[in-house]
Amino acid sequence: MNRVASSAPQPLTIRGVTTRAFAAPLNFALGTSVTVIRTAPLLLVDVHTEEGIVGRAYLFSYTNAGAKAVALLLTEAVELVKGQPATPQAIYGTLVRRLALLGVTGPVRMAISALDIALWDAAAIAAGLPLAELLGARRRAIPAYDSRGLGLMRPESLADEAQALLADEAQALLADAMRAIKLRLGHPTLGEDLAALRAVRGAIPGEIGVMVDYNQALTPAEAIRRGRALEAEGIAWLEEPVRHDDYRGNAKIARTLDVPLQIGENFNGPEAMAEALAAGACDYVMPDVGRIGGITGWMQAAGIAAAHGIEMSSHLVPEVSVHLLAATPTAHWLEYVDWGDAILEEPLPAIDGTATPSARPGVGLAWDEAKLEGLDAL
Repeated sequence: MNRVASSAPQPLTIRGVTTRAFAAPLNFALGTSVTVIRTAPLLLVDVHTEEGIVGRAYLFSYTNAGAKAVALLLTEAVELVKGQPATPQAIYGTLVRRLALLGVTGPVRMAISALDIALWDAAAIAAGLPLAELLGARRRAIPAYDSRGLGLMRPESLADEAQALLADEAQALLADAMRAIKLRLGHPTLGEDLAALRAVRGAIPGEIGVMVDYNQALTPAEAIRRGRALEAEGIAWLEEPVRHDDYRGNAKIARTLDVPLQIGENFNGPEAMAEALAAGACDYVMPDVGRIGGITGWMQAAGIAAAHGIEMSSHLVPEVSVHLLAATPTAHWLEYVDWGDAILEEPLPAIDGTATPSARPGVGLAWDEAKLEGLDAL
């Protein structure tokens, strides 16, 4: 019998991992109802294979200790699968089972997610394809909204920063203004929230949409009260007004208000998203690739969203997320932040209000060592 040789690349083999954590300064400080963020703790991940291909990922780790915890857990996770074929879905399943007693949540889920992203990156590099194409999609432009800055500030400061964002968008990487922008709310009173929203509205062109994010600051009753006032102002969505895992409270808000309710950045794996949708807890979803389970978890979540006919946006890490949204049937908005500019050779450009996945094999991540030398290591 004649055997036909397969042209498919052979699986890579996991050799090890190196991690580095840095404090990346933000061009626009981010004040939320929880804290003010001036530097982003970013964990850089390089997964090495026996074949010499390196897969990369980076995560926003929330705190300096978070970056160190995720790095330690990731190193231990790689030791569990060292020498095994670098097949992302199989490794994902193995680690979820092996770490179940520790609990696959928080830093554990983030460590698995980071490894998964890096393994998919390596697989796409080995195949010579951009990640979006390896996932069976085409590279296409995804609508992007500006999520930098516009935190809890006085109205006049918000107006100035909104104009500064538009001016910054006129620079090379942002060739034209974004079509939407995000404002953080959660002031002590509704009147202050409305003054903040109106200040931003007055500083930007009328056709630019405004998303509103409360970062879990309210009770369900207060969310409904403020939501009714805000929806009269024409906001694009109301994001995380109450505790993220209060699906019953979120469902009541979604039923009561006309403005779409957006949650999802804290979904702990696709299972949490399925639970939220079963409870009717939102109108839109926006998973974080670093918490949903990496690319494997994201694609599972994308299938759940498609089955429910619900629009799916991203949370942070736009360089990776833009590939995933290109492969998401109900893709909605890419959350654009420029935090990767501090670490990458080729930051993600946004042109005419959209972003397109890198044409390079893999995700397209390459660390800029000269930039890294200027950052504070964690």
